[in-house]
Amino acid sequence: PRRRCGCRPGHRRRARRLTSTPRCADRSPQRIGTPVAAAELYMANELYPVAILIDELKNEDIQLRLNSIRRLSTIAVALGPQRSRDELIPFLNESIDDEDEVLLALAEELGNFVEYVGGPAYARVLLMPLETLAAVEETVVRDKAVESLNKVAEQLAPEHLLHDFVALIRRLAQGDWFTSRISACGLFAVAYARLPAATKAEMRTAFAQLSRDDTPMVRRAASANLGKLAVVVYKAGEAAAFKEDLLPLFRALSADEQDSVRLLAVENCVRVGQLLSVAENEATVLPIIRMVSNDRSWRVRYVVGEHFCELVSAVGEEAIKLDMLPTFVRMLRDQEAEVRTAAAFKVTGFSQMLSRDNVLEHILPCVRELANDSAQPVRAALASVIMGLAPLVCKDATIEHLLPLFLQLLRDEFPEVRLNVISTMHSINDVIGVELLSQSLLPAITQLAEDRQWRVRLAIIDNVPLLAKQLGVQFFEERLSAMSLAWLKDCVYTIRQSAIENIRQIVEAFGVEWATGSLLPEVLATHTSTNYLYRLTALSAVTSLARIVGEEVLCSRLLPLVITMASDPVPNVRFNVAKTLQAILGLLPPRVVEGTVRPRLLELAADADADVRHFADQALLQCNA
Repeated sequence: PRRRCGCRPGHRRRARRLTSTPRCADRSPQRIGTPVAAAELYMANELYPVAILIDELKNEDIQLRLNSIRRLSTIAVALGPQRSRDELIPFLNESIDDEDEVLLALAEELGNFVEYVGGPAYARVLLMPLETLAAVEETVVRDKAVESLNKVAEQLAPEHLLHDFVALIRRLAQGDWFTSRISACGLFAVAYARLPAATKAEMRTAFAQLSRDDTPMVRRAASANLGKLAVVVYKAGEAAAFKEDLLPLFRALSADEQDSVRLLAVENCVRVGQLLSVAENEATVLPIIRMVSNDRSWRVRYVVGEHFCELVSAVGEEAIKLDMLPTFVRMLRDQEAEVRTAAAFKVTGFSQMLSRDNVLEHILPCVRELANDSAQPVRAALASVIMGLAPLVCKDATIEHLLPLFLQLLRDEFPEVRLNVISTMHSINDVIGVELLSQSLLPAITQLAEDRQWRVRLAIIDNVPLLAKQLGVQFFEERLSAMSLAWLKDCVYTIRQSAIENIRQIVEAFGVEWATGSLLPEVLATHTSTNYLYRLTALSAVTSLARIVGEEVLCSRLLPLVITMASDPVPNVRFNVAKTLQAILGLLPPRVVEGTVRPRLLELAADADADVRHFADQALLQCNA
């Protein structure tokens, strides 16, 4: 049965909306919900909006109740700390029988409510409604309530933490309903450091009981929070308690019958490994890493793959070579594609911890297999990191072993694989040199420049300036120029804009004099295109290049083109002419502005199209400024 309230186990409240009438026999009405209280609020003009918010707390419309809950701070400020403690909080606790969305908003608001009830000295009054929320059935509400309880606990006075918060943990941990025990698991770490020794021992015992609970979901919650508690206990200087009380729980949960509990042992290995020495990790953590990496559940092995580099950092070099390297190779060849994908993402990261010989002998054979894997996510994962292997194996091995794999992945049938390789291409420039790279990969790059997926074309564009700068003007003119100009007429707007930025970087690299003679005429020729979108590209190019070509080129080559386009038959082009003129006004000498630009803007200001007139007026205002 759904259990919503904290009155007694097994009790289920009747479904109804927020009201001041008590729903359980042992509840009594609160002042804030009575007609008299509401009337008093309405009589005071300054509190009229607050009265509306209070009424919305009881409204049938869920959206109105949500809005009111999210503005509880407004109500609390108007009522003041005393009335908030005495009336508002009990009223909210009485009203915890609502839609999950409303309860979630309430749990979130109460976590930031300490200042509205009078500060840390009175923060304990917030524990009552949050405890009720921490026991509801809906998981997201409980999680948010636990998060808010942790926020409140950090601000509690020591005496209130000991008497009120610890009592709350006891009640939740001993609750008949498993939901309360799940929430209790997340509250031990925040309170532990500020408790006396006897209470700390009690808390460790209570946590151990939850770790052995009959309900798998409770054990899962205990495993999820074991690492946090272990860190707190160890940093409190209680290494003996950590080893005697928590390490046995760590081992037991790592061997739990439920894979949902065992997979959390991986994250606990990371946390515990950060606390212990290398020798202690090899004795305590390493056996568990071996066990979970060979787990019968692929989900557990998948999590091992995700955290593999973090796990490796906890053990010594000898253990990496003897234990972790064979384990990683086994995961790269796992029968489940999800596990191979997780491990493939870690190929470069783990290889950085190995010697060059180990990478060549053990990792590269697996990389060849992954490059031909039947699962596309595996190849995509490898493609995103394979370039990082080049600096680790040096130039000769890169040319012999990795370059063929780069070319193979560049020709993969899936665009994500191609995109991942292109996006990391810069990683091997320093290893094999751009010249060799261009000779080997340029045919594939030229082919990908016309790829059907625009994101692949975009990644190629991003790498062209680097190739051009390092290979020189002649190479650009012969091999890359036509490709760069073709992108200016791409059907995708983002590609055209990136192509303009590409051209700007090329002009900066090779100089304005060279660009004026060979590149600019081709770029600006798009203004005669029959497609108005490509004519707009010419205007965007003028705006981008205006700041780097100098005043002479701007006035003699770029400005006349813009002035000519002011008579374009398409209104979108004309108002972009006005925007372009406005953008370059500050770069033009005053005589040109008055003699050439202003007359054309005045013509546009009288245009039949409203948008053209608007942007022309904006440009004229800047002329007059």
